[in-house]
Amino acid sequence: MRVRDEREPRIAEHDGAAPGLTPRRSRARAWITLVVVVAVVAGGAWVALSRPRPAARRAPAGQAARAAPPVPVVTAASRRGDLPVYLTALGSVTPLQTVTVRSRVDGQLLRTHFTEGQLVHAGDVIAEIDPRPFEAQLAQAEGQLARDRAGLANARTDLARYQRLVRQEMIARQQYDAQVMSVQQLEAAIRADEGAIQGIRLNLTYARITAPITGRVGLRLVDPGNIVHASDAGGLVVITQVEPIAVVFTVPEDSLPPLVRQYRAGAAVPVDAFDREMKSRLAGGTLTAIDNQIDPATGTVKLKATFANHDGALFPNQFVNARVLVTVLRETVLAPAEAVQRGPQGAFVYVVKPDKTVDLRRIDVGPTEGGVVAVRTGLEPGETLVVDGAEKVQPGARVEPTARARSGGERGAAEPGAPRAGGA
Repeated sequence: MRVRDEREPRIAEHDGAAPGLTPRRSRARAWITLVVVVAVVAGGAWVALSRPRPAARRAPAGQAARAAPPVPVVTAASRRGDLPVYLTALGSVTPLQTVTVRSRVDGQLLRTHFTEGQLVHAGDVIAEIDPRPFEAQLAQAEGQLARDRAGLANARTDLARYQRLVRQEMIARQQYDAQVMSVQQLEAAIRADEGAIQGIRLNLTYARITAPITGRVGLRLVDPGNIVHASDAGGLVVITQVEPIAVVFTVPEDSLPPLVRQYRAGAAVPVDAFDREMKSRLAGGTLTAIDNQIDPATGTVKLKATFANHDGALFPNQFVNARVLVTVLRETVLAPAEAVQRGPQGAFVYVVKPDKTVDLRRIDVGPTEGGVVAVRTGLEPGETLVVDGAEKVQPGARVEPTARARSGGERGAAEPGAPRAGGA
């Protein structure tokens, strides 16, 4: 049996391998260490090469913006013109006159002379009450009148005879005075008969029911053949005047002074009626009345505008948006409302310069109407403004502008009577 020499482990350590490791494992560990070192060196070189040089960091921001590709935007030009300023309020269509037609005499309703929803004129016969009872009363009253007139003629003849006799003192004075009283009583009876006849003839007139106003009739409330009375609360039919017609609306008390100035100056204040969605203009009229007090609960005042309504576009009790012309801004700078941006510093626009770069411009805006805004300061007419794509640009950025066609609201902003939707 061979005894291991104590010097053998020391010889293995001098060979460069760790205790318990084979030469193959030592070589693998060396390769791993080499790969890690190479990776660290390559990463450091990449960081050093990708870091911007000092000259590039000192380049102006405008040069970097010009180096970027141009941003496509849609533009529109500002212009000078007139801008009408409107005040919009919710209103209700109210007829100028509404009449419930009732019978003024008692009797049977024979027939009606209207169609439901028909337009009737004042004085047109719309219904008839049976006139025969009144005709009989008239014949009786006329007979009574004839009898009283005959009695009066006889009494006057007797009175003339009594006058001659009393002058001759052939009858007593008392008999003559009694005859005078008899004549006066018959004269009074005749006046009563004549009044009764006039009343009966008036009832005969009332038996033919006529339209008191010009307007549109509603649904029939009583059918022919029924007995109607003067005391009936429902009536026969309701007539509503629709030409002309009114719109009653309310405005805040703060908006009242300019309207009052125009109204008291005698100027015609235009008022337009729009549908609920402010998309369709229904009719045009003028302001005709301002209420005499402000509602303390709401801080508003009622106004009334009158419309001709020949086409029947406005219907009684219809809800509409009333838009009244407050004033007209003459020769002011106008810009598309889409071009105006809002920020912490206030309103601003992006102006496209001749070199196709944009400049941020602070502006002071006024009222907006029909997609057009009035600009008090900060903008000149004819400047090109970014209306679409402003979120993609920054001051000094290059852009590729595309002009937008003018909309109907922009074309009609200078025309106070043009039909447009939108409020002040």
